Amino acid sequence: MGKKLGLSMRGRHIFEGYSFISIWIIGFLLFMVIPLGKSLYFSLNNLESSKEGLKASYAGLTHYRAAFTTDVDFVPLLQSTVTTMLSQVPLILIFAMFSALLLNRHFPGRTLFRGIFFLPVIIASGAILRELLEQGAAQLPIFYQYDLFSKLNAFIPEDILEPLLEYADSLTLVMWDSGVQILIFIAGLQTISPALYEAARCDGATKWESFWKITFPMIMPMLFVNTLYSVVNSFTKTDNQIMNHIMNNVFKSNNYAYGSAMGWIYFIVISVVLAIVFFIFRKSLSATEGRG
Repeated sequence: MGKKLGLSMRGRHIFEGYSFISIWIIGFLLFMVIPLGKSLYFSLNNLESSKEGLKASYAGLTHYRAAFTTDVDFVPLLQSTVTTMLSQVPLILIFAMFSALLLNRHFPGRTLFRGIFFLPVIIASGAILRELLEQGAAQLPIFYQYDLFSKLNAFIPEDILEPLLEYADSLTLVMWDSGVQILIFIAGLQTISPALYEAARCDGATKWESFWKITFPMIMPMLFVNTLYSVVNSFTKTDNQIMNHIMNNVFKSNNYAYGSAMGWIYFIVISVVLAIVFFIFRKSLSATEGRG
C-alpha cells in the first residue's frame, strides 16, 4: 500500500495511524463538534426560555466570573477534586505496577487472578458504583469498628496520622480503579525481551537493579498512558463532586449558561493538568525512543 502511494516508511506509519483513528475523528466531527460549539456559545450568553426555544443575549465573561466570585461551592469543590486526583493517581499507578509485576509471573491460576483484578472495571462503574459508594462499600470498616485513630494518635502526631488513614481508607477505590492500568502494564512487560534480563544476570545485576535499569525505562510509555488515563478517569468519575455540581445547575436548575461556563472552566483545568503530564514525561519518552 505504501509503495503504491509512494510513501516513505515514516509517511506509511503516519497514514496507518490516522487510518486507525479515522473512525473516532469522523464520530467526533459528527457528534461532538456541534454540542461543544453550542456549549461555548451558551457560556457567553444569558439564556431565556421562550416558545421558539432558548433566546440568547450576549453576556461576555459574566458566568465565568460568577463561578469564582459568586458561587460559594465551585472553587472549594474544584480544589477538592484536584487534591483527590493528586493523591489517588500516584497510588493507583504504584498499585497497578506492583500488581502487574506479580501477575506477569508464571504461576497456577494466573489468568483467573488477572480476571479478578479487572472485574471491578466491569462491575463497579456507572450507576452501580454510585450505589456502592452510597452504601459505604468503598470504606474499610476496620478504621471505624476499632477506632484506630484514637489508638494510633498516642504514638503518631495527628497531622501525620490523619492523612495516612485517609490514604489507607481510599485503598478500596484505588484497587477498583486499577484494572485497566494493570492490563496496560502487563502488556508492556510482555514486550520486554527476556534476553535483556539474561544479559543483566550475566553481568551480575540484581533483580532490583534490573528493574530500574531495564523494566522501568522499557515500560515508561505505558506509565505515560496510564497516567493520562488515571488523571482523566479521576476527573470524570461517578463520585466527582464538581461534575455533580455542574449537572445539578444544568439539569435541576436549568441554568444552561452558567453550567456551560463551569464546564469550560473545568475543561481548561483538566487540559492544564494533562499538559503538565505531557511536559513531565517528554524527556523520558524521548530517551526511551532513542531521540534524547
